[in-house]
Amino acid sequence: MPKSQVRKKKVYTPPTDVRPTAAQAAKKPSPIWLPITAVGLIFAGIAWLVVYYLSETAYPVESWGYWNLAVGFGSMVASLILLSRWR
Repeated sequence: MPKSQVRKKKVYTPPTDVRPTAAQAAKKPSPIWLPITAVGLIFAGIAWLVVYYLSETAYPVESWGYWNLAVGFGSMVASLILLSRWR
């Protein structure tokens, strides 16, 4: 049986007319307050929920009832939104 021929692959050359946009070059690293605030919101949300459950719904704000859960989880969601902006 004859041997198959080895095909040489062409070397990829990127097109010269396409250049990166100025918006990509203008992106700067995130400010230092962004990850600090995000981590703080995560811990605040967890602490809010832990206090709510351990106090048997008496604290942090008894009149809010189950809205305390929304505050705790809302702060953690807000931290995720902040972390999505982190570069």
